[in-house]
Amino acid sequence: MSAVPGVAAKAAKAKAEPDAALGAAEAVPALPGAVPAPSIDEPGDDDGPKRGERVVKLRPEQTGEGYKSVYSELTRPTVGSRIRGGIRISGELMITFGLIVLLFAGYEVFGNSAEVQHEQDALSQELDQSWNDPTVGPTKAPIGPAAPAANLVGRLYIPKLKKEWVVVNGVTPKDIKGAPGHYPDSAMPGEVGNFSVAGHRIRKIFWFIDELHPGDVIGVETRDSWYVYKVYGDQVVKPTQVEVVAPVPNHPGQTPTKKLLTLTTCNPKFNNYQRLIVHAELARTVKRDPSLPDAGMPAEMKTK
Repeated sequence: MSAVPGVAAKAAKAKAEPDAALGAAEAVPALPGAVPAPSIDEPGDDDGPKRGERVVKLRPEQTGEGYKSVYSELTRPTVGSRIRGGIRISGELMITFGLIVLLFAGYEVFGNSAEVQHEQDALSQELDQSWNDPTVGPTKAPIGPAAPAANLVGRLYIPKLKKEWVVVNGVTPKDIKGAPGHYPDSAMPGEVGNFSVAGHRIRKIFWFIDELHPGDVIGVETRDSWYVYKVYGDQVVKPTQVEVVAPVPNHPGQTPTKKLLTLTTCNPKFNNYQRLIVHAELARTVKRDPSLPDAGMPAEMKTK
């Protein structure tokens, strides 16, 4: 029987396919210079941290002390951080306290000028009214010039500093808050002894009296007279050295023979652990006459 052409062809093809498949599976040698294909690493081959690296777990994990996270570990205070924090807080508190002290001192020296001026204006008005009122009698002091009232002594002038003040009678903090104060146990203006006056070291009162030198004029006005004193010296003493306001300065117990004036204030500026003392002696006395211009004020006493 002769073979059918189509069937014979199919049989020959089926016989050849296994051989072709075997040939295709054989490895083809690489050509010289060809780049080999990169290998693909399987997951999990090198997932660990490299040397010097730190693995930080972001998600909190439960431990015997509770939940911990990267944030709690990184922010946990140490002894060193606590010490640094305490030093920082202490420093901030000290700076704040220092600023408060400086502000208070600045106010005491510069900020209360308006308050002192207001007090002086009120005292000056009271003094003028009492001097112009004929029903107001003299002070009860047995010796000395007339004073306008129990708490007012007169006016103090320092021409070199272009300053003048109403002087009150008393040296308590309340007395000298806005004015110089007369030591009650010291002499009155023009008397034999030591007319002593205290004042705060602020710009509106005795801030500049360290600029006074021998020969400079300090004037005092009372209801009856003008007293011209001239500076002869100064000294810096401790607050306890009250003998500077004795009738004979620095010589308590001695009998006075001169008519002196003493000014006292804190020293140095911005502090009070010393006292600055200025001494002056009476040079002349002029009768106060309200009918004359400026009530007959001596020319060397004028501050304007």
